[in-house]
Amino acid sequence: MKPADVRAFFARLKEKNPKPECELNYDSPYSLLVAIVLSAQTTDKNVNKVTPELFKSAPTPEKMLELGEENVKKIIRSIGLFNSKAKNIIALSRDLIEKYGGVIPADFDELQKLAGVGRKTANVFLNTYYGAPTFGVDTHVFRLGNRTGIAVGKTPLEVEKNLEKAVKGVVPDEDLKYVSHWLVLHGRYVCTAKKPDCAACPAADLCPKNGV
Repeated sequence: MKPADVRAFFARLKEKNPKPECELNYDSPYSLLVAIVLSAQTTDKNVNKVTPELFKSAPTPEKMLELGEENVKKIIRSIGLFNSKAKNIIALSRDLIEKYGGVIPADFDELQKLAGVGRKTANVFLNTYYGAPTFGVDTHVFRLGNRTGIAVGKTPLEVEKNLEKAVKGVVPDEDLKYVSHWLVLHGRYVCTAKKPDCAACPAADLCPKNGV
């Protein structure tokens, strides 16, 4: 997609939703990071069903360790990969206490040293909590990057890098923090995987509809 079309594409999404937000429920940096870890390969809706009980019992890393891995499993067992996620949350909480004084690092590389935190999770956390112009590539962003031609790539990393190139200097700087949110929500509710609703898309005329 040409830069002028990229600019227009996001301008139209902005008209529909000027300030999009992450749909995960959280009330602290810690609860946000845990929620993002839990969201891997499942929906935000499913995560939001289990986190009220989890965060009521364990709102801090210290309380999470007190709760223990087996109890975490019981609370989150309705979401995918709950065994490994419970293990990672306990390990992540322990590292935060022992290595970072209970404070979540605001550094991209340091974040990825925590259990269960990969590139996507670090990007989403920094973008959502700090408004950093980072681009977390989940299934929706990956699909839309390729389908629209804005950021074509065979891997999430390729899509992330190409998305950054496509929008920086093209989309207004103050809107860069919303780019991933716009794509996620558009992919979740309009440009879905199986049945994209092109008639409801405000930018359908700009999109090559690759693979549709």
